[in-house]
Amino acid sequence: MKRLLDVIYISLVTATLAYSQAEWKLDNVHSSITFTVSHMVISDVTGNFRDFSIALKSDKEDFSDARIESIIKVASINTQNDTRDNHLKSDDFFNAVKYPEIKFKSTAFEKIGNNKYKMTGDLTIRDVTKKVVFDVGLNGVLKTDRSVLSAWKATATINRFDYNLKWNKTLDTGGLIVGQDVIIHVNLELNR
Repeated sequence: MKRLLDVIYISLVTATLAYSQAEWKLDNVHSSITFTVSHMVISDVTGNFRDFSIALKSDKEDFSDARIESIIKVASINTQNDTRDNHLKSDDFFNAVKYPEIKFKSTAFEKIGNNKYKMTGDLTIRDVTKKVVFDVGLNGVLKTDRSVLSAWKATATINRFDYNLKWNKTLDTGGLIVGQDVIIHVNLELNR
């Protein structure tokens, strides 16, 4: 009987530890990282990165202690225009040869409401690392016959000049050809 209780206890502890150290891995097919920046003051250009990884770890079921890390491959930038994409990969913007990765590592993940969070972290673009805050929403968690899924949306706005994305031309009217503020949109599906 004691042996049976020991086996049950070990099984429960192992299951608890497995859940409490849950690691959520990216489902690339159902995830995206896009950005929007103004063009010629009156319109927007939207692009995305095709090659990225994101991992989330959390010890709590409500994700209030989540830790997120991401790596984006700069060379995978896509704005549906090869000339513009090559310019973005150049030293005027990302310098994909010298700085091939954009990195993000969360430093805080605060629950602020029902399925709403503020995520603070260090964003590194080129040779600059700055704090950035994302507004994060948990769309839901779903158990399937193969795994447990969670779906997320996150947005943040950064000033591209803060990260040495320095190319700049001014219109005759005074506005920038490429705006300084870049809105980042992240849509994620993760598997536990």
